[in-house]
Amino acid sequence: MDYSTDLGSSSLGQIAINAKDLDRATTFYRDSLGLKHLFTVPKMAFFDCGGIRLMLGLAESPEFDHASSVLYFAVDDIQKTFETLSRRGVHFEGKPHLIAKMETYDLWMAFFRDSEANLLSVMSNVPRR
Repeated sequence: MDYSTDLGSSSLGQIAINAKDLDRATTFYRDSLGLKHLFTVPKMAFFDCGGIRLMLGLAESPEFDHASSVLYFAVDDIQKTFETLSRRGVHFEGKPHLIAKMETYDLWMAFFRDSEANLLSVMSNVPRR
């Protein structure tokens, strides 16, 4: 198999997020966010996120124990998603809000934290009428 060394033409295979309490984080991503749980091994739990594998893991050493990058979950209806996740106990930093007016759509986002205090977001490209 010929593998390209040009990462610009590759896709993400996995994203890792640190957890302090793996059971708590697994419950949050599975039950609150509704991600499909794939499997759990010692110190790690894996989920499917639209074809990209999401790994929750305990930091191997103190220098790796830090907050993650922001994950932006693309959704069709940000208001409905906000309401659904709020009912599941997800605590948002604020209501969905307009980020940018583009030519054919408006970009909306709402930020929240997971059970481990990592910042996450839902985002939606709302078509202009």
